Amino acid sequence: MNARIWLAAPVLALAVGAAHHTSRALAAGPSAAGGQDTSTLDDQSELALTVYNSDLALVRDVRTLQLPRGTFDLKFMDIAATVNPATVHFRSLSEPSRVSVLEQNYEYDLLEPEKLLRKYVGRDVTLVRNGIETTARLLSYNNAPVWQIDGEIVTGLHADHMRFPELPGNLFARPTLIWSLQNEGTTRHRVEAAYLATKLSWNADYVLTVARDDRAADLDGWVTVTNGSGTQFRNAALQLVAGNVNRVREAFAKMADASLRREVAAAAAPMAQEAFSDYHLYTLGRKTSINNNQTKQVSMLGATGFPVRKRYVVDGQSFYYRNAQHPGSPLKDDVEVFYQFTNEAKAGLGMPMPAGVVRVYQADSRGGTQFVGEDRIDHTPKDETLNLKIGTAFDVVAERKQTAFQKITSNVYEMEFEVVLRNHKTVPVTIEVNEPIGGTWRMLASTHTHTQTDAWAAQFNVPVAPDATATLRYRVRVTY
Repeated sequence: MNARIWLAAPVLALAVGAAHHTSRALAAGPSAAGGQDTSTLDDQSELALTVYNSDLALVRDVRTLQLPRGTFDLKFMDIAATVNPATVHFRSLSEPSRVSVLEQNYEYDLLEPEKLLRKYVGRDVTLVRNGIETTARLLSYNNAPVWQIDGEIVTGLHADHMRFPELPGNLFARPTLIWSLQNEGTTRHRVEAAYLATKLSWNADYVLTVARDDRAADLDGWVTVTNGSGTQFRNAALQLVAGNVNRVREAFAKMADASLRREVAAAAAPMAQEAFSDYHLYTLGRKTSINNNQTKQVSMLGATGFPVRKRYVVDGQSFYYRNAQHPGSPLKDDVEVFYQFTNEAKAGLGMPMPAGVVRVYQADSRGGTQFVGEDRIDHTPKDETLNLKIGTAFDVVAERKQTAFQKITSNVYEMEFEVVLRNHKTVPVTIEVNEPIGGTWRMLASTHTHTQTDAWAAQFNVPVAPDATATLRYRVRVTY
């Protein structure tokens, strides 16, 4: 055994040295032909990232390389592991007509201990157990390794660790694109690789801080970018596309081409926006880095002191006109609370707002800030009104009952309703009561002015004084 160890040690040292030399050569990149056959992030001179809110991104990676003349293979490393190979586009920006792609391969067989072991079937490996080194040939690896040691077949052998003389050529430490290229031009080129990748996404989040008097508010908008693509993006020009994109190949090809042709412009605001096809494109005014498996937030918009309106809303339901469980008792309705504002430039807003969650905060009596509710908004263009439901009122109560029902003819009826509104707050409120009315109807009498909001609905705005009660009564004639 000792003889074998002493014989194995020089071989192992030689193998480790060879592997180290190979690793250094791979990192260095230059080939014997005077160019480089490997490119990493160290060659990167420009990076643009366009992220769609549908778990998709367009990556545009520009690198400066020394390419040998003639036909050769180029290993393009540090790409997203989630790349769609069918969407890859490669070209030389320096001499587009002199560099052509003959073949493309995407290598996703990444270096892992188990894969490395499988690649060594039929070859020798150095096993180390309790400090003793043994050279063994791996005969097979199906569920568990089968070794040949000193002419004997051995199974169930567990080593402290294993040593391999070199890295197989078809295993890669990270995702790699390999192109067979034909270079008929100069050796120095600025090249561009563009591709679509998944597991890159973004969403918008907003914080609405409402003043104590419910009349003014501040709004902060944030973009949260999540990178699970398997690679980092350093010093990237970041753009975001908002809209419901149709994932048809032809449609995306057009969008990708448009993004590639477009130059990224600097913006004074945290994030500039523009109309893009039937979507909106948001451009960060500075470059940013997004590490792999990182969630990053960047500021998108901000507005201060714009007007808001607090709404109390009671929505009547068409399926109950009486309390079937407790006849004669009123029905209770929730009084829902909304904050309403308009996304307009004169309020300091006016930027189309991507869909997202708006979290609402408000100052308390001691000057602290408390969370009062949240709501989700859809994509909202400029000059549109937003209504954020933050919850149900605690101190405002609504009760209703039907007080009259009369049949006039075979298909004509008169009905009367009563809605009692009680305000236990120390400030006055105005409650919006929305009543569903079926058939062809006509308002005969009401204690408050109504507005016909659509063919089958009437709206009443009922003011209620502090710690007081107001009663809405109305009578309608309905023809079915």
